[in-house]
Amino acid sequence: MDDELLELQRQFEFAQQAKSSIRLSERNVVELVQKLHELRIIDFELLHTVSGKEYITPEQLRHEIAGEVKKLGRVSLIDLADTTGVDLYHVEKQAQHVVSEDPGLMLIQGEIISQSYWDSVAEEINERLQECSQIALAELAAQLHVGSELVASVLEPRLGTLVKGRLEGGQLYTPAYIARVSAMVRGASRGITVPTNLSVLWSSLQQLLQEMEGATGLAVEGSFFQSLFNGLVKKGEVLGTLRAGIHWTPTVFAIAQKECVDSFFSQNSFISYDTLHKLGISQPIQYLQPRFPEGIPLVTAFVHPSMIEMLDAAIEDAVERGSWLDSLSLLPTSFGAQDASKILSLSPSVQSALKANKALIVGDSYLFSSSFVKDVYDRVEKELETLSHSGSSTIILSDDSHMVKEAKAGKDLSKSSEPVETVTESGNKKRGTEKGSKKKKGKSSGARTVSAEGDSENEDYIPTKSKKNQKKGKDTSSSQVADSRKVAKKDSIKAQEENVPSDEWLMQKLEALLPDFEEQGVDDPQTILKYLADYLRPMLANYLKERRKALFTENVEKMKVLLDNLQRKLDESFLNMQLYEKALDLFEDDQSTSVTLHRHLLRTVATSIADMLFHNLDLHNKLKNWTQVEDSQNSESISLSPGERTAIAKSLPESQSKRALVVVEALEGKRVETFMTALRDLAEESGLFLKKLDKKLERTLLHSYRKDLTSQVSAETDPVSLLPKVVSLLYIQVHSRALQAPGRAISVAVTRLKV
Repeated sequence: MDDELLELQRQFEFAQQAKSSIRLSERNVVELVQKLHELRIIDFELLHTVSGKEYITPEQLRHEIAGEVKKLGRVSLIDLADTTGVDLYHVEKQAQHVVSEDPGLMLIQGEIISQSYWDSVAEEINERLQECSQIALAELAAQLHVGSELVASVLEPRLGTLVKGRLEGGQLYTPAYIARVSAMVRGASRGITVPTNLSVLWSSLQQLLQEMEGATGLAVEGSFFQSLFNGLVKKGEVLGTLRAGIHWTPTVFAIAQKECVDSFFSQNSFISYDTLHKLGISQPIQYLQPRFPEGIPLVTAFVHPSMIEMLDAAIEDAVERGSWLDSLSLLPTSFGAQDASKILSLSPSVQSALKANKALIVGDSYLFSSSFVKDVYDRVEKELETLSHSGSSTIILSDDSHMVKEAKAGKDLSKSSEPVETVTESGNKKRGTEKGSKKKKGKSSGARTVSAEGDSENEDYIPTKSKKNQKKGKDTSSSQVADSRKVAKKDSIKAQEENVPSDEWLMQKLEALLPDFEEQGVDDPQTILKYLADYLRPMLANYLKERRKALFTENVEKMKVLLDNLQRKLDESFLNMQLYEKALDLFEDDQSTSVTLHRHLLRTVATSIADMLFHNLDLHNKLKNWTQVEDSQNSESISLSPGERTAIAKSLPESQSKRALVVVEALEGKRVETFMTALRDLAEESGLFLKKLDKKLERTLLHSYRKDLTSQVSAETDPVSLLPKVVSLLYIQVHSRALQAPGRAISVAVTRLKV
């Protein structure tokens, strides 16, 4: 057999060395192969090598690729292209065929890797793991030049067989290392007695392991501890409750917590939410309701129904006695006002008392019986009534326009002879007069007063203009009226908002009327009084409003009568004053006598006019400020001292006050003209009209004055009293002047008659 093989070898060598008589070029060979392809004699695919001098079939290429992989275990496609001499494209294409046909191979990142290669790698990793106890996958992936995910996917099926270890959190651990760390986790977990965040525990264990293993040890991820802990919990080696994966509550703490809550609630019939928060219960109501279904959740505490029953008995007693109750004083100190309010709303006694109007809740925790509140209100109302009778301005505030509008709804004031201000088309303001009175018609046709609708505490009177000035300042007057009404409207709105008793006054009255709050040991009586004052204030404001309505109607009628009478008296007195003033012109050449006559007229007639005007303006001001004014004596007989005149002048509104003070000063002066000017200004500011003395009125008054003097002279028997009257009568006859002269000026007056 060996001889035959040797013979064949020699023949083959000879055939190779023998030279052919016919030689073909490479080009001819290529053309020949192409022709054979065209003739389908060669019916399989041929691949060119990179050199172009060789052909290779795909089957042969796949065979060579499989041989290389089997020999090396891990081969790069680029290396296969160099080894086989075939273009990389064909190598990649055939490599995919090889991998798809053999499940033991994988094509990863341009490399063909066999399972045998991974087995050998796993054995090497296992040897290293047993030496180091732990290896990081990232380190292995860097050494093998592959991704960590690939290494993990390869190692997972080999764990427990080729690799004696555990893969956790990107780390490989030996069973011994896992047992050691598990023992640490078990011991640390069992040592916890209060709710703990496991992240803090894992940080402590990581620090402990690093101290044990030194600088060579690898950091252990918290997920590794968490995985071991979850296994211990599942096996029952560690008892407790895990929430949200990291919040651990040991069973021993839950038992102690439950016993503490049950004990506190059973002893006190309540438990506050703050107490539960301190015990680690973040949702108190959800924790307590399943445990105590009969309990009632409040704002800051959870109570047993027995507490409401206890409070209910005290409330029923307070309502029956007509007293009051602070529910917070009967509840635990930890309860707040909102808790007390909710308990009161749940009390059967409170519900029935509120329904029957026998009690009311003030604030959040105070309960007052209706009889108690009514008694307090009646006493405060009496105080208000007393103060309003005395004219106190600190309690009853004015609100003129609001009251006038309400009064007008019940009665039309414009149909009677009342001092109501009206505006004509020309902008002039006139005062209505009574029908059928010819005398009054002539005197008051131009008179006016301020409308009740425009009155207010701070509003000034608008002066009346003469006919000449009315025509000249028509537009100005209209604009002033409109502006004044806007201001009056704003002032009335402000006063309307303030038409309530002041807080200070009401609190002082309640303190005086209810001293038993402090006597009963109430910690903060001001708070109770403040709640009670807030409740009573609207009722008192309504009482004041109703009372002021009645007072307003009464005062409006009085003001109308007062102004009508004042205008009538002022017309008569002022005309007489003008008549007497004319007689003074006869003595202008005698300075001393002129001063004496001027002063005499100021001390007598002028003083009487001023006292009458001041007295009536003072009454009008009081009526306008809602003060009750009793019917006084006849204003014509009023005699005021200089101090009283000054006091009344200062009490009037500012614009009137200034002019009234000028009148007071003029009475102490030496000239009647000064007084007359000041009197006209004050009357104009007060809405009164002073009629000017004309020739016709002068003759009428002189005739009346002479007739009166004649009757007095006829009846007079005293010579001392008779002389001045005779002299006055002679001056009327000789000079047509009504002379008012004192005794010391009679001689001069008689001398003038002789001349």
